[in-house]
Amino acid sequence: MNYRMIDLENDPRRAHFEYFRSLQNPMMGVTVNVDVTALREFCRARGCSFYLAFMHVAARAANAVPELRRRIHGGGIAEYDACGTSHVELLENGTYVYCTLFHDMGWDEYLSCAEAARRRSREGGSIEEDADVEGLYFVTSLPWLHYVQLIQPTAGGDESNPRISWGRFEADHRGRLMMPVTLMAHHALVDGLQAARFYENIDAELAALQF
Repeated sequence: MNYRMIDLENDPRRAHFEYFRSLQNPMMGVTVNVDVTALREFCRARGCSFYLAFMHVAARAANAVPELRRRIHGGGIAEYDACGTSHVELLENGTYVYCTLFHDMGWDEYLSCAEAARRRSREGGSIEEDADVEGLYFVTSLPWLHYVQLIQPTAGGDESNPRISWGRFEADHRGRLMMPVTLMAHHALVDGLQAARFYENIDAELAALQF
């Protein structure tokens, strides 16, 4: 995963970066209900995992926002060309392992690679990351709950990987399937405007699905 360093001397958010980086709890988060009706139909038509499919949608939506590809690195800001995901795979004993996926490919290739990667993780994985952790989004799911708010643990300090999470979808009064999706990001790098663009990008990805 390649990256470039941001020129902080000429960055209009330099003061924001320095201020929020100084805070004890610099993470910001938002939860939005996303209409995933079309994605469930897409997954049924293709016989694929909804979990893996939405992860691809979310990663592509995040990668289209440059600020979500940024990490605090050596006291400065590194912007990655593209970021993969590290997600949890639940095991039969109730614990989980981590699995790394990349998303710079089309649907067919991605789904094939993702299923193979999750099998490998379930058979011999651990909670040790198998890739450059800095260039990843941390992904998890709570399929048992249609929640309204979610708080995740963070390492604190300059650890700045965005967290993407989602819960159980439920039908609303129109019969549309709505799913809570949470984004957490380091406020030294990401503001509300960029968070809103992430959700706009999710909607665009879902609208562009080809059955």
